[in-house]
Amino acid sequence: MLNPTSANAPSREDLIDALLLKAEVEAFNEAYASALDQQRLADWAEMFTVNGFYNIISRENYDRKLPVGLIYCENRGMIRDRAFALEKTAMFAPRYLRHMVGNLKVAEAEDGSVDATANYVVFQVLFDRPDATIHQVGRYIDRFVREEGGLKLASRICVYDSLLIDNALCIPV
Repeated sequence: MLNPTSANAPSREDLIDALLLKAEVEAFNEAYASALDQQRLADWAEMFTVNGFYNIISRENYDRKLPVGLIYCENRGMIRDRAFALEKTAMFAPRYLRHMVGNLKVAEAEDGSVDATANYVVFQVLFDRPDATIHQVGRYIDRFVREEGGLKLASRICVYDSLLIDNALCIPV
């Protein structure tokens, strides 16, 4: 707990700024999850900067600094291509997804960008099965920048903890 009488204690204004920044990133993550849960993939793609990076990678590869991921997009063009392919050409069993995002930690960098981490769980329900399953569990490692209209992802690395991945990782996490 912070000691308000300590010489190193953050000012009230600093605390308010930190809370507002955290609320802004939480609102972004809520919109992100909603876009994916509703399979509005074109909207999802627009949440990234032009040079936005997106990677879904195993914890093992991430910890070993091996860059190979299940989905690897180096810019918004690649992200848009992925969204288009999933919306228009891919064939997979119909499904519902629900993203739960929590335990957000946020820090503003000196250059004005925002570094954040959050845990995620994605549940999946297939139309032909009565039960929900855990599709993936992991954490987001993010870098946000401010652009016209608010925050955009300069980088989102989804580090999954699940040892086995559903053979139909269709929709991004």
